[in-house]
Amino acid sequence: MTDSKNIYVLLTDTGTMFTKLIKRITAAPYNHASLALDENLNEVFSFGRKCANNPWSGGFVEEDVYEGTFRHFPGTRCALLRLQVASQQYEAARSVIQHYKDEEDAYGYNLIGMIGVLMRLDITRERSYFCSQFVAEAMKQSRIHLWDRPSSAVTPHDFFQHPAFEIVYEGMLYDYPLLDESRLAGVHYPLQATAR
Repeated sequence: MTDSKNIYVLLTDTGTMFTKLIKRITAAPYNHASLALDENLNEVFSFGRKCANNPWSGGFVEEDVYEGTFRHFPGTRCALLRLQVASQQYEAARSVIQHYKDEEDAYGYNLIGMIGVLMRLDITRERSYFCSQFVAEAMKQSRIHLWDRPSSAVTPHDFFQHPAFEIVYEGMLYDYPLLDESRLAGVHYPLQATAR
């Protein structure tokens, strides 16, 4: 594709009680999806926890892989997916993300919708998203068409299985080779966290 750029979807499994419960229902390896605008994971966005210690306080978040929730769960496993898009689609995605950043306080977490997708029900709430719904909707708003179904029916595993994506990394998040080693100083891995 001439005049193209890459956009990324970061799928993660922090191993929390909440994610273990979701995993029991879905049997999928990853249960959280984030949209990343760069391969170094400096610009990562999703709908999720506003506070690492509180799974019930959620909304639009600019995720920092070195701090916050991921730092709180250093045994996080991940898959990084790459999608080649036209430059115009990439710039549209950046504009869509900026809108969410500007209107952050106007958006909430769609917990009911997340429960709905686990039960194969389409539950859309105005100005509310769960993680994969947000990533799918941001792509749709950027004219990146991946599915002929509502964004509220898209799961993290749907991204993992989509043939348009290339898996560029799968393993422990903090073993991802393009992370800044100096910012990882002091991370203590749980004993059971081993690379695949």
